[in-house]
Amino acid sequence: MNYRYIGKTGLRVSPICMGTMTFGTQCDEKEAFKIMDKAYDGGVNFYDTAELYPVPPSADKVGITEEIVGKWLKTKNRDSIILATKVAGAANGWFVPPIRHGLTAIDSFHIEKAIEGSLKKLGTDYIDLYQMHWPDSVVPIEESLKAFDRLVQSGKVRYIGTSNDTAYGTTKALMSSEHKSYARFESIQNNFSLLNRRFLDELSTVARKEQISLLPYSPLAGGVLSGKYNQATSSSGRFSDYINSHNKRLRVMADRFMNDKTLASTQKYLKIAQEYDLHPVTMAIAWSKQFDFVASTIVGATSAEQLDASLAAMDLVLNEEVLSACDKVHQEILYPMG
Repeated sequence: MNYRYIGKTGLRVSPICMGTMTFGTQCDEKEAFKIMDKAYDGGVNFYDTAELYPVPPSADKVGITEEIVGKWLKTKNRDSIILATKVAGAANGWFVPPIRHGLTAIDSFHIEKAIEGSLKKLGTDYIDLYQMHWPDSVVPIEESLKAFDRLVQSGKVRYIGTSNDTAYGTTKALMSSEHKSYARFESIQNNFSLLNRRFLDELSTVARKEQISLLPYSPLAGGVLSGKYNQATSSSGRFSDYINSHNKRLRVMADRFMNDKTLASTQKYLKIAQEYDLHPVTMAIAWSKQFDFVASTIVGATSAEQLDASLAAMDLVLNEEVLSACDKVHQEILYPMG
């Protein structure tokens, strides 16, 4: 196994990370166990969850995913697992989390409440990587980092990371940590795929210069790059449900991921995969992890069978011909997700 280090940490992780956000909604506990067992047997030692999961978030289901992961964790040697989870982002952000009465913030109170809840649900006394699910535009980052640093000093958390962050926000946090001698963000978990290359615009420079690792999520662009939405008869997939949802945020998300440009781009990527005898899922995941600033790419599944194509990307290195062909698609249809 070609393990990679996260940031400047001692965390050695597999190039594929098992994401868990579907556990408790799109798949039940029994299937979730099968998925995690298959990933573990396939060499995956890195598992990512969040106090807010499963998705879409709802008050009656929040926390179920961590409970499922916690039960599964008891069947394995804890030291063999690198476990990551997240504190819900601020309610002043892109949506109001259905947790702690919708008053979440990245302040001392909520960080402490969140970590205690996660440790209990996961049945462990420490988290390897604790992440801010998305930034807080009100609470000063210094206050947030001070609270995170206390968790590191207490031993409840080994390292910390950010998610859904900007180049400014990440740099500001890193500089604040250095100035205050607080634990620093060692990773950033952002959306990154063949259909969403925005990370390459500015954040890749921050990642390289500051040695902070990207943990790409949604390398299949929510499943779009699998090609299932390019099939006229296909009705499966969460965006098929989201597009007709009464929830405006879900409809906006569906339109961002599944629109004329993303489907046209995907059709071109499907042809490249076919030409080079690659499964489109395998190609997309391999592309997302083939950057020097990437530590591990987060994949998801609703059934154990879906993992085959993802795990096939573990040791796959795409050649220059494939990479150039993919770059050409991006040049022809720039930023299909906006």
